[in-house]
Amino acid sequence: MPIDDAAATARILDAARQQLRERPGSAPSIAQVADRLCVTRQTVYRYFPSTHALLIAAVDEGVTQFLNDIADHLRNTSDPAEAVIEGIAFTYEQLAHRSDLSLLIAASTSTPNEITSDTASTFGRSMLDRTPVDWAAAGYDDTDLDELVEMMLRTLQSFIVDPGNPARTPTELRSYLRRWIGRAVLRTAPVE
Repeated sequence: MPIDDAAATARILDAARQQLRERPGSAPSIAQVADRLCVTRQTVYRYFPSTHALLIAAVDEGVTQFLNDIADHLRNTSDPAEAVIEGIAFTYEQLAHRSDLSLLIAASTSTPNEITSDTASTFGRSMLDRTPVDWAAAGYDDTDLDELVEMMLRTLQSFIVDPGNPARTPTELRSYLRRWIGRAVLRTAPVE
């Protein structure tokens, strides 16, 4: 038996992460984690109100690593448009290689309004905040950045739902984003 709530939470997350390692393409369910721990589903629900909440907590370390990876990828990018273009393109490309990230996005896109959930928006804002871009000097305040993240998430969702036929190569994707998204990002004063 766990000695306290922190220990119980840690055991549940360990079980969920084991499930993710064993079946990387499948999000762990409350029932699977409960079975693995030989507890009732209600016990797991006491700590995680939904499968989505459990997934978010289970992939938190992977998401943190992804945010570090994207910050490293964008470390020399001070142009606002290029940061947004690369942020979208890099994230889209990583989905094929990062089961934790793709599961989190897939869980978010299963309900259309979840792509702009607080969790997704927080991740997106963290990505922008980790770039060397001087957003204030580029004319962006906090509200503008939040809306920029929403636009990035909606664009990413569009490519996830329909990558195109045929899907664009990495170079073509960046060219497309540069042409249509980059121009929108390159502004120095808020639109009235």
